[in-house]
Amino acid sequence: MRSISRHGTALAAALMALLAAPLAQAASSELTSVAVQSGGGSSAAGFDGTVEAVRQTVIAAQVPGAVVALTVKAGDTVKEGQVLARIDAREAAQNSAASQAQVQAARAALDVATKDYQRQKHLYEKEYISQAAFERAEAQFHATSAQLSAQIAQASAAHIQSDFFVIKAPYAGVVADVPAVQGDMAMPGKPLLTLYDPSALRVSASVPQTALSGSYAERQVKVEFPGLPAEQQWLTRPSVQVLPTIDAATHSAQVRVDLPAGIKGVAPGMFARVWLPGSTAGAAHLYVPATVVVRRAEMTGLYVIDATGHPLLRQVRLGSAQNGTVEVLAGVASGERVALDPQAAAKDKR
Repeated sequence: MRSISRHGTALAAALMALLAAPLAQAASSELTSVAVQSGGGSSAAGFDGTVEAVRQTVIAAQVPGAVVALTVKAGDTVKEGQVLARIDAREAAQNSAASQAQVQAARAALDVATKDYQRQKHLYEKEYISQAAFERAEAQFHATSAQLSAQIAQASAAHIQSDFFVIKAPYAGVVADVPAVQGDMAMPGKPLLTLYDPSALRVSASVPQTALSGSYAERQVKVEFPGLPAEQQWLTRPSVQVLPTIDAATHSAQVRVDLPAGIKGVAPGMFARVWLPGSTAGAAHLYVPATVVVRRAEMTGLYVIDATGHPLLRQVRLGSAQNGTVEVLAGVASGERVALDPQAAAKDKR
């Protein structure tokens, strides 16, 4: 009996040890956290903007007619003077040919009038004809000469008119949109395609007048492209252009930041953010390591450790990132602790 009792006691002790092991492991696996750091410095405010082309042209027809050819599509790169579209020009070609024929007829009439005028002048000098007959010949010569000039001008206008049926690129650029299709009826003012120059882009943002602090000519301005890879998201520009008018409805001004030529991955319509340096020194800024940020679809958050030690996912608004840290504009307070390992925090079921 003593032997059985000893074996039962040992088995019970082993079972207690196995049950206590996970509890000890859970107690020792506290989530590693870091405090939200507060730092000072010159303030910078971010304003949502849009990339736009300095030169963007909506190309439309100047004459009516059916579109018989579209030689480009959206995304194509074109050269200056390259043919983009053609409009049915058969009627214009006939009008141009008729005008040229009228010019030839006017030239022939002028030749006859010139010879008659010279002949009448010779007879008048020898006093074989009256002065009235000579003046009639002279008037006929001048009238025929003026008629030829008018026919030449009309033929030139018809030729220029025929050129309107061939749509050419006004400058080298990229085709942004082609709303027309072959067979459409082109009308004056109706868009056929949109062209922009990729070598001259800028970011335009609407900034409240209360956030404008005078000239930014001597201060660095940052532009953020959240949709690009991390190494291409930030760009520093030397100055911005503030338009001199304030919108009466929104009390804001348009701020434009020119982008360098040849920038990759940026196209008109892309979302961007302009960060303008402020004048307030010593303003508090909150920073956390960039690795603690959680992004789920359109939500950006941090796992904040509450008073009981439980991690809670809290949505935040982030600012600029640099040197492995990111600024938190809203959502946390200075001194709060956030989980360093978001994956471990997500699995915490305590």
